[in-house]
Amino acid sequence: MTEIAIPTCIADITPAWLTAALGTTPAHVVDVRTERIGVGVGLMADEWRVTLTYDQPLPDQLASVVVKLAASAEENRTIAHERNLYESEVRFYRELAAQTRTRVPRCFHARKARDGADFVVVMEDLSALGMVDQLDGLSLVQAEQAVTALADLHASWWGKVSTPELDWIPSIVHPRMKMMADLWPQLWPVFVQRFGTDLPDGGEALGEEVRDHYWPFMQQLADEPWTILHIDYRCENLMFQLDGTGLVVLDWQSIGRGPGAYDLAYLLGGSLTAEMRAAHEEALVERYHRELVEGGVQDYPLDRLWAAYQLAHRVAGTATAVLVGAGTDLGNERGVELVRTMAHRHFSAAVDAARAASSRDALAPS
Repeated sequence: MTEIAIPTCIADITPAWLTAALGTTPAHVVDVRTERIGVGVGLMADEWRVTLTYDQPLPDQLASVVVKLAASAEENRTIAHERNLYESEVRFYRELAAQTRTRVPRCFHARKARDGADFVVVMEDLSALGMVDQLDGLSLVQAEQAVTALADLHASWWGKVSTPELDWIPSIVHPRMKMMADLWPQLWPVFVQRFGTDLPDGGEALGEEVRDHYWPFMQQLADEPWTILHIDYRCENLMFQLDGTGLVVLDWQSIGRGPGAYDLAYLLGGSLTAEMRAAHEEALVERYHRELVEGGVQDYPLDRLWAAYQLAHRVAGTATAVLVGAGTDLGNERGVELVRTMAHRHFSAAVDAARAASSRDALAPS
């Protein structure tokens, strides 16, 4: 069967293309209406909601889909291509989604160009579900749901990812991550110039420490048990069911392999206000650990998770804030405000975690 072309822009998403991609025959898509979504939320790809009109009604026809294409901002598109983000998302949906307990969007079509950055993912439209603005942050109930879904993801793959078949998924000590260690000294002064006033007390000193020790921190963290990581597990990549029964996890471009504490720190550090995190993180970390155990994870005590979680705060969200804030086209004022929020929250969490770890070490018997 002849493969259909990979679209390079939304104009290529024609009725004929969607008829072929979705396999709607004997009905045919005869008209489409497109609407850009996710502006200022997702920076590494462009997303569109596409409403479909058919030449004849059939049972279970899709009224609309979401189409994801390579970023129109050239700088972001280049970064995504160099880091294999588009290939990772396509392969996740094609190869891994069915084995992951966490609910993910139903994917109808996913392809990546062999050469170049062009890619396309056509997935179910989840607009009937609710999304939380990261500028607002999660409520406690939503945070509990997000932690439970994260534990389901990690338990699905705990101890199963060190196989040749999954070598295509970069680990936290992959050269792609090593690149961040090399970039940090270059990006840090630009980031401080743009967002230094958004850092908490102690944030700039912590950033300088990470600038000088990012790679040793990552190597230390890599000693923990590995699973599949989402890497960008934050509230704007989660869609909540309005009846409060669960959520769907979006955006699988950045998947990696490494310790679950990385995703957990990224979630709690960036998707809760600093005050909410400080008040509830102990209970939320304990909830994550409890869900892991119920999901079949053994021989991973809570105190070991805590130590990994505190270390992860230094290298997870802080690195994302620095990379995005200093190295990408933020698109609009909303994108700038998002990085300001990430900078304050992630560096606050990292400062708090570093202080807690120092206190723990000081109290440990010699």
